[in-house]
Amino acid sequence: MTAWLLSLAAALALSAASCGGGATYDGVRYRADDLAFRAGPVPASWRRLETSHGRLAFRDDAAAATVIVNGRCGKDGDDTPLAALTNHLFLQFTEREVESEQTVPFDGREAQKTVLTAKLDGVQFRFFAVVLKKDGCVYDLVLMAEPSTFDAARGPFERFVSTFSGEGAP
Repeated sequence: MTAWLLSLAAALALSAASCGGGATYDGVRYRADDLAFRAGPVPASWRRLETSHGRLAFRDDAAAATVIVNGRCGKDGDDTPLAALTNHLFLQFTEREVESEQTVPFDGREAQKTVLTAKLDGVQFRFFAVVLKKDGCVYDLVLMAEPSTFDAARGPFERFVSTFSGEGAP
């Protein structure tokens, strides 16, 4: 199951750069050579997943949910609309159906929050995606859960997202 989750994380992370050497996350602050942000602490039920296709990934086994946090600087942060950046996250998914989209104030900027259902390899999931552009960087925070457990996973994810602060390129 872990290999499948990592391939799903890779599908969501196609637009993000790999972590690269020297990336650290102390439970609150993520720092790499090309990007830094704050997010956390994470709920006790989340365990960290190792992935080479994103910045951070967590799994909540009880809620059958995965959280993926990505970021990149200097690639598409200035001239690509939030809606296009959000849509790009889900290009490999089929039968996408947007339940809600809204642009909201977030971390001193605007972010797009989107809830949708989509299928990957014929399996349906619900997603909550938050996409933020700040200081030439793009940050993607995504919750993916089975439809039956999405509502239970959403609250902890939203609390985690509320702690997020993009710090840009160090």
